[in-house]
Amino acid sequence: MPEPRPARPLTGWISALAGSVTSILFPGCCRLCDQLLVDARRLPVCDYCLSSFPAIPPGSCEICGLPGAFDPEFPKDSALCAGCASHRFAFDRARSFGLYEGELVRAILLLKHEQINPLGKWFSKRLVNVVRREVGQTDADLVIPVPLHSHRARERGFNQVDLFGRPLARLLRLPYRSLLLVRSRPRPEKHLLRSEERWESVRGAFAMRTGARVDNLRILLLDDVMTTGATLDACSRALREAGAKVVVALTIARAGHSVTSFVDQT
Repeated sequence: MPEPRPARPLTGWISALAGSVTSILFPGCCRLCDQLLVDARRLPVCDYCLSSFPAIPPGSCEICGLPGAFDPEFPKDSALCAGCASHRFAFDRARSFGLYEGELVRAILLLKHEQINPLGKWFSKRLVNVVRREVGQTDADLVIPVPLHSHRARERGFNQVDLFGRPLARLLRLPYRSLLLVRSRPRPEKHLLRSEERWESVRGAFAMRTGARVDNLRILLLDDVMTTGATLDACSRALREAGAKVVVALTIARAGHSVTSFVDQT
């Protein structure tokens, strides 16, 4: 005989009742699929869309996290993709929450253009799980976001990475330093960049702020999307030159092997 369901605390009933009443009086729609939201939470995305975000499949590259696409010239048990087998990134490894496909693309664009803080907090909780599973919570000393160029920052008014980066750092109980890295050169005006153009556009584009020090520290470097890895690599090189001991890149999404040109997310 199943055990009886535990009674819900009075505060839980009040909260649920308030949410139900509010959702009836002021119904909202999911910002991704336009379906009516059934509760009054601040997160403007429905459970169906949240659960549809594509996960990173098993068998990803041990270094850059690229799903599949291992070098056929290497042994079958090799954990390196073709790119990492032929050259080395400046970061030690990169990990992501999901694949940059489907509704996850639209969710990241919402985060980028509309500053939806509850969505950033939702992603931060998922990234905590990635850190604990793939990185190790005690294997980092500092959390640093990929910075925007000053012109882009003034234009947008916020860095979308801060929306999930700050709550992630709080959950990990680590310092969050958004001003240590600076982008000294803006991205090209061209909206879509081929892989070679993306690498060239960020070469030497990042530097440490004057007086900033990361000597012998283990850095968790955050961005919203990893495509070619060029931006994360350029930031990691600046951190390495400043004395960082370890750099682990962490993003919400990872572009798959079939992507050849990307919208610049930073």
